[in-house]
Amino acid sequence: MQFDDWLSGRLLQTRKAGLYRTLRTMQGAPHTEMVIDGEEQIVCSSNNYLGLAADERLIDAAQSALTTFGSGSSGSRLTTGNTEWHEKLEKKLAHFKHTEAALLFSSGYLANIGVLSSLPEKGDVILSDRFNHASIIDGCRLSKAKTVIYEHINMHDLESRLQETQQHARRFIVTDGVFSMDGTITPLPELMRLAKRYHAYVIVDDAHATGVLGKYGRGTSEHFGVQPDVVIGTLSKAAGTEGGFAAGSQMLIDFLRNHARTFIFQTAMAPASCAASFAALEIIEQSEKKRIRLSAYITKIKTGLTKMGYFVKGDFTPIIPVMIGQAEKAVLFSRKLQEQGIYAPAIRPPTVPEGESRIRLTVTADHTEKEIQHILASFNLIGKELRII
Repeated sequence: MQFDDWLSGRLLQTRKAGLYRTLRTMQGAPHTEMVIDGEEQIVCSSNNYLGLAADERLIDAAQSALTTFGSGSSGSRLTTGNTEWHEKLEKKLAHFKHTEAALLFSSGYLANIGVLSSLPEKGDVILSDRFNHASIIDGCRLSKAKTVIYEHINMHDLESRLQETQQHARRFIVTDGVFSMDGTITPLPELMRLAKRYHAYVIVDDAHATGVLGKYGRGTSEHFGVQPDVVIGTLSKAAGTEGGFAAGSQMLIDFLRNHARTFIFQTAMAPASCAASFAALEIIEQSEKKRIRLSAYITKIKTGLTKMGYFVKGDFTPIIPVMIGQAEKAVLFSRKLQEQGIYAPAIRPPTVPEGESRIRLTVTADHTEKEIQHILASFNLIGKELRII
């Protein structure tokens, strides 16, 4: 069989399962309203929670660094890719996260893989939440440690798994702070108590919490007033730029700099992205009013959808999963939203379990009251048309 014929057969099965994916083209900078494939749409699927991705202050910072440092870093941090902007941003991240030090990675995905493939050793065990992000799952797969799955944010199940794994040399609990598909927040204080009781280390991926939770947007640690052993994050969501990081003790960062392969062998972030990220963190610390407005929008949408009769998952985060059920119906729902001028793609297996396809609404602080009302009215119209509510 020819190579393309073999791939065509596999893709045919993907199409039959209703899981075939295509790309949409965004025409312009990230705003709440954008032209997508030539159509004006209200964007309800972005992680740009504070609206910083098109903020002129970030653009100015990036342009200034671009002029001075050029368009790329030219190498890994350990060769030619380290600049003063990388070091300034790492110091800023450590201050922002209230840790001794921080280390930049080229993406949050690479940060998770780098930490999880280098910290745990053979003879150790990683206890991972069932709904953890794919980057955590892949990091666990690359680790030499054994991985044990515990039920989603179920602390009773986690305690059972901790009790069962006491024979291992070390235990690492890894969890998302805010879960990207369910919008739930991990009960970090209880998890930390269990970690202390059973002598485990805690690793938290705070990608969707950074900039959103806590008075100053520092994430789940600030929200709950606790400090995990390792905090992982991304700059590609509320910060509106790109890149990832790990934060913790100076010893942790020294170790990762010498052992995390996704840091050692990866081309460094462009200095312009570092400069924009530095500006974003300064803005985030002063954005309490934006977070208050964001919280009000979350409440309005979740309350409105629930009153209509929708099953809405999650805690009060900008991620609002509206459960539809079967993949085909979720795709149809998304298409009808598009006809109403709303861009919110369907989320289907394997991203979520079978029978749990959904519209993953996200809201930002820059949405307007008019846009929020239109979103709610459209969900009411389509839900009745498809007999979901």
